[in-house]
Amino acid sequence: MLEMFDYDFMQRAFVAGLFIAILASISGNFVVLRRYSLMSETLAHSALVGVAVGLVAGYNPLWVAVGVAIGAAWLIEYLRSAFSLYSDAILAIILSGSLAVAVIIVSLGGAFNNSLFSYLFGSILSVTNEDVITIVIVGSISLLFLLLFSKELYFIAYDEEVAKTSGIKVKFLNFLLVSVVAVIIALSIRVVGSLLIGALMVIPTVAALQYRVGFRNTMLISLFFALFSVIFGMSLSYYYSLPSGATIVLSIIVIFIISLIINKK
Repeated sequence: MLEMFDYDFMQRAFVAGLFIAILASISGNFVVLRRYSLMSETLAHSALVGVAVGLVAGYNPLWVAVGVAIGAAWLIEYLRSAFSLYSDAILAIILSGSLAVAVIIVSLGGAFNNSLFSYLFGSILSVTNEDVITIVIVGSISLLFLLLFSKELYFIAYDEEVAKTSGIKVKFLNFLLVSVVAVIIALSIRVVGSLLIGALMVIPTVAALQYRVGFRNTMLISLFFALFSVIFGMSLSYYYSLPSGATIVLSIIVIFIISLIINKK
């Protein structure tokens, strides 16, 4: 089984994949508790616009995706706080609009090719040394912010109004959370794909919540589920020539089903 590590691309894919699993599972805890699960899908589609612009304009798609995803995250948070609009409606509008814009940009640029498909569904072959370095450095900074404000974010997730009256800077932390989530999603689409990264962010947390063991233990369990699904999914991807993102997501869905059955009352 260890023979796959003889190849450089598999070493890069596993380093990137495991780091993304850590980032996605920890940030996913706050996203799910805030009932923002659809946000991961929306920001992933927004990041796809950045990828399309990068491919057509000849820029690094990863960095353009990060910029566009952060802009979309700020727009979502602004619309949610400044207007009396339902959060799910805002997310649905931006999700659909982002996908439409991405398709039009790519069609006009004539770049609807294998490069874009690798960002849609993930491809372990497409992970470069530059991607790994970017994921580790930028991802570490994002993770540091999450852990630094974890107590405040946990408080806001359970009762935003009480958090405001307690003196917590709710507006700033909300913008910080969506910005960090946007960066993590944009970094992840190389390995998992923009259509599937939302599942890696949400499902490990939902599966871990079935065990009802408190916030900290739930975070640790979701981290274990995410790491296991990445290792198992990438191994299947290598030996059976399957898309890496799809095999990772199917692995975590199986874990979710098992968790449901084990904890059924």
